[in-house]
Amino acid sequence: MSSAANQQLNDGPTIRKEKRIASKMIRIYCKKKHHEKELCGECQSLNEYVIKRLSHCKFGEEKTACAKCPIHCYSPVYRQKIKGVMRFSGPWMLLYHPLESIRHIPIPEKLKRPLSR
Repeated sequence: MSSAANQQLNDGPTIRKEKRIASKMIRIYCKKKHHEKELCGECQSLNEYVIKRLSHCKFGEEKTACAKCPIHCYSPVYRQKIKGVMRFSGPWMLLYHPLESIRHIPIPEKLKRPLSR
C-alpha cells in the first residue's frame, strides 16, 4: 500500500478554520477582481488546491501560518496566487467578516496564559 493511501486527512478545528478563512478570502478576491457571483474557474481551482494542501498538511493541528512554515507544500505558481489573494482580501475581511479577521490574528504565547490574581 502506498504511503499516500495510509495518510489520514487533517480535519481538526484548526485545519477547518484555516480552510474556511482561505475560502472566504478567495471568494472576496474573485468577487472584487473578477466580478463573479460564484467562483470563476481559476479561483475555484485555487480554492480546491488550498483545501487539498491543508487536508494533507504534515503538521496537522500543530500547524503555523503557511508563510512561517519550514516546508512549503504549495507549488510556486499557487503560492504566488494565494499570496496575492491574501494581500488583496485581508483588508476586505475586516469589512465582510470582522469576527473571523479578529480571530485569525495570531496571539503571542505569553499573552495566552491565564492572568493570575
